Amino acid sequence: MDYAATLLNRLPLTRRTSGLAGLLAKTSYLSRQQLKLISEAHAFSARCHEGQKRHSGDAYITHPVAVAAILADLHLDYPSIAAALLHDVIEDTPTAKDEIAQKFGTEIASLVDGVSKLEKLNFNSRSELQVESFRKMMLAMVQDIRVILLKLADRLHNMQTLDSMPAEKQGRIARETLEIYAPIANRLGMNTLKTELEDLGFRYAHPFRYRVLDKAVRRAEGNQRQFVKNIAEKLNQALREAGLKATVTGRKKHLYSIYRKMETKKRSLGDIADVFGFRVIVDSVDECYRVLGVVHRIYKPMPGRFKDYIAIPRINGYQSLHTSLFGPNGTPIEVQIRTTEMARVADTGVAAHWHYKEDDQEVTPPQARAREWLASINEMQSTANSEEFMEHVKVDLFPDAVYVFTPKGEIMRLPRGATCVDFAYAVHTDIGDRCVAAKIDRRLVPLRTQIENGQTVEVITAKTARPNPSWVNFVVTAKARTAVRQYLKNLRQGEAQDLGRRLLDQAMRDAGTPLRKISDERMQTLLAELKLKSADELFRQLGLGERLAPLVAKTILQPASPVAASPTGGAAAPLTPTPIVIAGTEGLVVSYARCCHPIPGDPIMGYLSTGRGVVIHRNACGNLSEYRKQPNKWITVSWQPGIDREFSAEIRIDVDNRPGVLAEVASRIADAGSNIEQVSIDERHDDSAAMLFSILVRDRKQLAQVIRSIRRMKVVKKLSRTCT
Repeated sequence: MDYAATLLNRLPLTRRTSGLAGLLAKTSYLSRQQLKLISEAHAFSARCHEGQKRHSGDAYITHPVAVAAILADLHLDYPSIAAALLHDVIEDTPTAKDEIAQKFGTEIASLVDGVSKLEKLNFNSRSELQVESFRKMMLAMVQDIRVILLKLADRLHNMQTLDSMPAEKQGRIARETLEIYAPIANRLGMNTLKTELEDLGFRYAHPFRYRVLDKAVRRAEGNQRQFVKNIAEKLNQALREAGLKATVTGRKKHLYSIYRKMETKKRSLGDIADVFGFRVIVDSVDECYRVLGVVHRIYKPMPGRFKDYIAIPRINGYQSLHTSLFGPNGTPIEVQIRTTEMARVADTGVAAHWHYKEDDQEVTPPQARAREWLASINEMQSTANSEEFMEHVKVDLFPDAVYVFTPKGEIMRLPRGATCVDFAYAVHTDIGDRCVAAKIDRRLVPLRTQIENGQTVEVITAKTARPNPSWVNFVVTAKARTAVRQYLKNLRQGEAQDLGRRLLDQAMRDAGTPLRKISDERMQTLLAELKLKSADELFRQLGLGERLAPLVAKTILQPASPVAASPTGGAAAPLTPTPIVIAGTEGLVVSYARCCHPIPGDPIMGYLSTGRGVVIHRNACGNLSEYRKQPNKWITVSWQPGIDREFSAEIRIDVDNRPGVLAEVASRIADAGSNIEQVSIDERHDDSAAMLFSILVRDRKQLAQVIRSIRRMKVVKKLSRTCT
C-alpha cells in the first residue's frame, strides 16, 4: 500500500484524476514491479485513447480504468488488470497486437486480443455469422478463462453507464446481458457480478416492470425493517447462548430474482418466501450444522424447503445451507448458513484466490466445476455445428440440477428433466453409446425415464449396442445430444452413400448400362466436371436428393452433354424403370410421408426431397398431383419382403357419441394386436363423434384385421383410412 501511494504521488496530476488513484489502491495486493507495469499500461492506454469520448461525454480512458477496477475488486492477477486497461486499444485505435506484446509481453497481448475479438459480437441476430461469433467467444473462454472475466467486467461497466444510450440500444444490450452474460457469470459461480448484471439488465429490458417491483419491494422493506432487525437480534442472542461465534445479517433478495420467481411460479410478491432473508457466517463446516440446529429450535422449518449445498454443492461450486422457516406470526423467512470461505467463494466464484493460485495451487469448488464445464464445451465444439453448439451451451448455462447416485455411491449432477440416457453419457460416452436398459433404485425402467433427486441409477450395457435415433427426442444434456447427433450424422452419411449408389445403378440399368461397367477414367472425368472430390461424395448427394440419378446417368453415358447442377432440370426417367427395393428399417435418408402413412403392401412411389433423401408416398396420396409437376424427382420403389418393424397408419372412425365409446374402440384396437400412438377427436356432435387414431401396424394385412374388428362394433357408423 505504501509503494502504491508513493507511485501515485509521482504521477502527473492529469493521470491522478483519471481514476488511476483508486485503481492503484485496489491493486495494493500486487508486487512493486506489477504495480509499475499497471501504471505503464494505464499511461499507454491513455495515450492511445487520447481525444476519444464515450457516449456520456467522459474521456474514453475512464472505461478501461473502471473495468480494471472491477477485476481488482476480485483480486485478479496483474496480467488481467493490465489487459483490462488495454482491452480496447486494438479495437478502437491503430495499435497492433505486436506492439502490445513488445511492450507488455505475449500473455497480456493474447488477453487483449481475445477480448478485442469478442467486442464484435452481437447476439441480437440469429444468422449463422452471429452464432459462429458466439462459438468463438465460448472457445476463447476455453483457451483462457480470464478472457471471459475481462468481457464480463467490460459488460458490467457498460451496463452501469447505459443511460447515455438510445432506448432501443439499451433494450438490445440488456437482453444480451440477461440471456448470455449473466448466465455465464452464474455458471462460473460469480454471484456478485451475476446479481448486478441481472438487476441492470432487468432495469433496461423491462423498465416499467422494474419500477413497479422496485417500488413495491422498497415499500415492503420499509414496513419490515424493524421486523428484520428483531429477528436478527433474536438469532444472534440464541447463537451466543449456544456458544457459537457468528455474524448474522439481514438481506434483501435482488429484484430480478424476485421477478423471475414471480413469473415462473405465477405468484404475487406477498407469496415469495425469501424476499427478505438472513445470512449466518461462521468459521467452520461443523458450526454450520450446529447453527442449523439452533435456527430450527427457534423457528419451525417448512417441510421440504431445506437444501444442503455443503454436502452436495451446486453445479457452479456454490456451497451453503438453505432453510425456510415460519417466522413471527407465520411469516416465511429464509436463512442461509455458510463459512467465511464459502461466502468468499459464493461471491467471486472462479476468481476466488486467483491471485494466489500459482503459489498454493489451491483449486476452489467453482474453479473445479468451471474446468469440468470448459472441458465439456471443448468436447462439444469438435462435433457440433455452430447452431447446435450454441443450443448446447445455452442449455448448460441454465442448470437446474438434480443429484443422483451411481451404484458405488458417487454423486452425479444433471439438469432437471435429465433421463437415464443423459445419466449414461454423463458417466462416460462409451457407456451412453452402449446402454440398453437402466435401473432406478434397483427397478428396471425405460431409458427415457426422467431421474429425480436422491435416486440411485444403474446403466445396463451391451457390447453390440448402438445409440438409438429416437434418443435425440428426449435427452436434455448437451453431451448426450451431441453424441447421439454425431452418431446419426455418421450413420446418415453412410446410408446416403449406399442409397445414392443404388439410385445411380438403377438409373444406369434403366438406360442399358449397369454402373459396374463404367470405367474409372470416365468416373474421374465426371467427378472433375461436377467439382467433387470422390465418388462417395457423389453418392451422398444422390442419396440426399441434392442431385438426380437420371441426370447423372445421362451425363455418364453422354459425356458431351452438360451436367445439371440443379435437380430440377433434365429429361424424365424411362417409363418402365426397375424399382429400387427399400427396407422398412431405413429411416434417415428414406422416410415415410406423414400425409398418407404408407405401410408394407401399399403401392408406393419415392420422391427425392433435397436434404431429406427419398420420401415414400402411397400412390393414392393426394399430394401426387402437385409432385408430378417434377417428374425427374420421382423414382419407382418397392417393399423388401419380410420387413420386421411397425409403421404408423391413421384411421378415422365415426361413432355414436356416448360415454365409454373411446375406451371400447381402444380396447378393440389393442385386442387386434396394434398399439395406439395418438388419438384425437376430429368432430363432435350431440349424437356422433369422429375420432382419429394413429396406430402401429406391420403391414396392410394387420391393418385390415384391425379395421374388420372395429367395424363389427355396433357403435361404429363409418371407418376409413385417412390419406391427404
